[in-house]
Amino acid sequence: MDDHRLLAQVHTHSLWLSAAAGGVGAGMPQPGTDEDVTDQRQPQVLLVEDNHINQVVALEFLALMGVQARLAKNGIEALAACEEAAPDLVLMDIQMPGMDGLECARRLRAQQRDGKMAAFPILALTAHALDADVAASMEAGMDEHLTKPLDFVALRTRLQRWLKLPQANN
Repeated sequence: MDDHRLLAQVHTHSLWLSAAAGGVGAGMPQPGTDEDVTDQRQPQVLLVEDNHINQVVALEFLALMGVQARLAKNGIEALAACEEAAPDLVLMDIQMPGMDGLECARRLRAQQRDGKMAAFPILALTAHALDADVAASMEAGMDEHLTKPLDFVALRTRLQRWLKLPQANN
């Protein structure tokens, strides 16, 4: 059992690192749960984050939750990724170069209102936790406002409000 968990962790580790480098990350099915994984499609989450350390941490958390993750490094990349394939949920950093998360959320919501894109929740992900910051996120069209540093349990709890996450393997 310990060897299986170690192998799964090593394999998951390589997947989220490739995602942090700009590829597509995917949650690794854990040994002994192939039937459960085939019966349920993994949730698709777009992580929009420009900081490499935050990318690695968030992508690891998502992989451990059994979520498939794609990475966009700014709002411009996020718009393109959502136009290509609408995710089940977006985790959106607020401060990024090019186009920040607030403007990106506004544009995504406009496309959804115009019927050009499927609806999905957008969760702000930022170090800014003042009431004015939360209000700005909500005004831009975010569904929730999460603060950094990310906490695994808090992130999982928030994601479970919006997504059907695979069962934990214990």
